[in-house]
Amino acid sequence: MGQAPDDVLDNLVQALNIDNGKVVQGRDEERERLKQRLAEVQRRIDQAYADKLDGRIPEDFWQRKNGEWRKEEQDIQETIRGLNGHVQQEQFMDAVRILELANKAYLLYVKQSPTEKAKLLKTVLSNCQIDRLNLYPTYRKPFDVIFKRAKRRNGTPERIRTSDLLLRRQTLYPD
Repeated sequence: MGQAPDDVLDNLVQALNIDNGKVVQGRDEERERLKQRLAEVQRRIDQAYADKLDGRIPEDFWQRKNGEWRKEEQDIQETIRGLNGHVQQEQFMDAVRILELANKAYLLYVKQSPTEKAKLLKTVLSNCQIDRLNLYPTYRKPFDVIFKRAKRRNGTPERIRTSDLLLRRQTLYPD
């Protein structure tokens, strides 16, 4: 799999950034909606308590409604806490790193020490089959999707000829 042009990678990162911005905006809007709902529930609790003290509502009604509102209040607060996490930003950065790694994997591989090559292969591949001439890689997720997309675009086979790898190596590193 060859390296994608920098402008293609930049466009993918930009598209991911735009999508991430939309997700963040949606999360912010949902957080604001929940805060308004929380304020409304708290106003109801306060009003109902005042009504209870003034004798306008019976104790059993107050107890039942107060329990329902307190449960809703806790659920809303828990949801808001979940929205405050930075998981989305971490997922965005992971996606960018995966794209960059997939794009530069070959160049990284040929320049690295055998230990680093092994680490890179363990990151990208889950298993390989080999016969006399061919290496049949099985890519880890999400690299499998990237490879399939590149294969469809380039029409390359699902195998890599070991002689091709040797030829590439000899071309890059002549004796």
